[in-house]
Amino acid sequence: MAAVEILQSPESGVPALRLVPRGASAPVGDRLAGPGVRERVARRRRARARRRTLALGALVAAALVVLAVPGHSFGATSPTGLSSDLAGSTVLTAGELYVVQPGDTLATIARAMNPVDPDAARALLVAELHSRVVVAGEHVLIP
Repeated sequence: MAAVEILQSPESGVPALRLVPRGASAPVGDRLAGPGVRERVARRRRARARRRTLALGALVAAALVVLAVPGHSFGATSPTGLSSDLAGSTVLTAGELYVVQPGDTLATIARAMNPVDPDAARALLVAELHSRVVVAGEHVLIP
């Protein structure tokens, strides 16, 4: 690549243009010749480093979100010690015989019967048992 140089001719007084080879206007080993080239290159490097930092930050944030999600995929357990898959699937069905455990109440049994509407399940239990109290060891037929 070449550059154009303006020469002032002493005999005619009119400026003349001359083609100058690249090696003549810049030192042989210097590829960064010209005004502002070094600044542009430095700006590009900073922008590239900024993009890399942002991408790494996004990757770390995504990893933290995935690890923060409590989940069955990571083998989480419920407070009762069951895996979260088993704990979520323990819904009592109609016709099932349930043995009342220590600490059970009508409300907890009703919630196990119908997690969406435990009040309706509790009313069915009260009608089945003819009582509002359950005793540990009692057998309850789920309505």
